[in-house]
Amino acid sequence: MLGAVVRVSFAALCGVSPVPASSGKRIRHRVNRGGDRAANSAPHIVAVCRMRLDQPTKDDVAKSMAMGHSKLVTIRMLKRYIARKVFGIIRAKQKEIHRPPQPTA
Repeated sequence: MLGAVVRVSFAALCGVSPVPASSGKRIRHRVNRGGDRAANSAPHIVAVCRMRLDQPTKDDVAKSMAMGHSKLVTIRMLKRYIARKVFGIIRAKQKEIHRPPQPTA
């Protein structure tokens, strides 16, 4: 449970956590504008670069646009994906750093 709370907090820090923005019968979400400015900027820069240069990402963007999503919604989804990947890398490195030393024989 704690891992999920930390993951959600990281998403809020990066400005990629969803915030309800529903009106009437239409249910939708927008990106949380809070968090650290540099942490907000990094996933956006990575997303834009991947959209321009990475072929698998270009294919995913085209698929998302074909499904009727706007470019902003597609960027939001890509930024959330990037934040999840970065969080996983950070957690793996944190566990590696805090691993107890192995006894030498």
